[in-house]
Amino acid sequence: MKVRLTDFSEDWSRMFQIEAQFLKTIFGDEIIRFEHFGSTSIQGMKAKPVIDMMCIVKDIEMVDLFNYKMDSLGYDAAGEWGITGRRLFRKGGENRTHHIHFYQIDNPQIERHLIFRDYLRSHPEEVAKYNHFKEELVQRFDHTSEYSPAKKVFVKEMEQQALLWFAVSQRKL
Repeated sequence: MKVRLTDFSEDWSRMFQIEAQFLKTIFGDEIIRFEHFGSTSIQGMKAKPVIDMMCIVKDIEMVDLFNYKMDSLGYDAAGEWGITGRRLFRKGGENRTHHIHFYQIDNPQIERHLIFRDYLRSHPEEVAKYNHFKEELVQRFDHTSEYSPAKKVFVKEMEQQALLWFAVSQRKL
């Protein structure tokens, strides 16, 4: 898939809300809550215009029962896709609009994603640094199959800063 890096859009929050309401009609009481995360959830962040949504559920195994229904509605069921305990659905084919990540309430990946999101929301200088890095990568790579792996080390280092920031902030409470 070709990398489509765009400027931040206020529409992304609205797209998240609309999709959350729709998914609630499918999964009902299985969903505990929704979270908007990833680059489209960060004010001022350049992003591939694909909304990353987290659906926190009671029982991850129950999500598998909806694969056929989701497929019939245009979602590609990708299973764990490299993260144990996650269920990933992709919407929009080659012009993807949403990545829907399901996690059971006790999955540690939830906290990691939300801490990173909140760190970036609280540190505009880090958003600027991340934007600059993304712009450099887009100059070098045309496809997400190259672009995404090239971000991994940078993102992991920034995630470590976020986790430290969170730990320090918790000690102050």
